[in-house]
Amino acid sequence: MQIKHEPDELVLSRQAMATIDRSKYASAAGVAKGAYVVADAPGGKPDVILMATGSEVQFAMGAYEQLTKENVKARMVSMPSWELFEHQDQAYKDSVLPPSVKARVSIEQASTFGWHRYVGDTGEAIGMTTFGASAPLKELQKKFGFSSEAVVASAKRQLAKK
Repeated sequence: MQIKHEPDELVLSRQAMATIDRSKYASAAGVAKGAYVVADAPGGKPDVILMATGSEVQFAMGAYEQLTKENVKARMVSMPSWELFEHQDQAYKDSVLPPSVKARVSIEQASTFGWHRYVGDTGEAIGMTTFGASAPLKELQKKFGFSSEAVVASAKRQLAKK
């Protein structure tokens, strides 16, 4: 961890998660900057940005693949540390999250709290709406709409606003 004079944390999961094929997607080198582009639209000109942390990246990956098949210009961003990302210069932050792209979706199973900073006033944050829900993970994901299909639907709602 590069942060030495303020608290930060690294949270690991015990749940099964999809493995990111690094021969197909960007390397994990950008994780040191808190957020990085995992997959991008042709020419780096996305119409919609999908952002996720940790275990939610699998939903963003699935949505990115589906949107790409439908010729939607999507960018998938892994954002494991807001704190590290906020320490980057503005040029880097804008290269990951171009201010001109207003269609944005974040996926966070824990909560939508704080995501407004990155989705903006018009974006959409997918997150838990009930604190303390308890059930097997797959049942909770189904109940709260955590799926690649839900992310695709959200991205399409964002694009329809343009």
